[in-house]
Amino acid sequence: MTQPVLDFKGVVKSYADNKVLEGVDLTVGVGEFFALVGANGQGKTTLMKGLLDFIEVDAGEIEIGGQTHRLPRSREPLAYLPERFIPPPFLSGRHFLRYFMRLHSRPFQEDAVERLLEALDFDPAALDQSVGSYSKGMIQKLGLMGCLLSEKPLLLLDEPMSGLDPKARVLLKQELLRLKGKGGSLFFSTHLLTDVEELCDRMAILHKGRLRFVGSPQGCRERFPAQSLEGSFIRCIESDIDFL
Repeated sequence: MTQPVLDFKGVVKSYADNKVLEGVDLTVGVGEFFALVGANGQGKTTLMKGLLDFIEVDAGEIEIGGQTHRLPRSREPLAYLPERFIPPPFLSGRHFLRYFMRLHSRPFQEDAVERLLEALDFDPAALDQSVGSYSKGMIQKLGLMGCLLSEKPLLLLDEPMSGLDPKARVLLKQELLRLKGKGGSLFFSTHLLTDVEELCDRMAILHKGRLRFVGSPQGCRERFPAQSLEGSFIRCIESDIDFL
């Protein structure tokens, strides 16, 4: 069996008396696109921060490619975009991308940058302007470009569609599917279930710190019949029954 790129085993995290994660068990396979779905405050970002060792989990184990997440070298195969991405406002977009590439030990290749500028509909002239002058959507595109340019085999994206207009969302999904065609893996959180249906092999619904469903988007619709995946999601989280 191929070693999963991510493996969460009984992960628990509490803040004071608030149990944010209650024994999360989850794996993400090589080449798999996997979405973590849930309402605000249900533990999605906490799980990602635990994976990155930004916070210490109370119990359980997390492995990245078979290595404990506590080892810095375990995170070498991934690139991460946080939900609230705030690059240094005094840098130009180009300087930020050069810096990001150095962090990931990658060369800054003008042809690759130009291709992504076109692919994500980013004005090339804006790349030489200060990030402080960017709109929220432009900042989000800049972070996404950095992750894609890193060419890491695993992308970890927290709400990647945040701030993107409909056209930009379509373009990003096209670019992510291009990555999938090359064998890349994606683990991301989202509220946008139409994107889950278009992109993902599997999804997990995290609600009140527990996984309520893990499987394909189609499997979710079959388990919780509704006219849309959004409807199935609502039926899942409103149920008092554990379906795992």
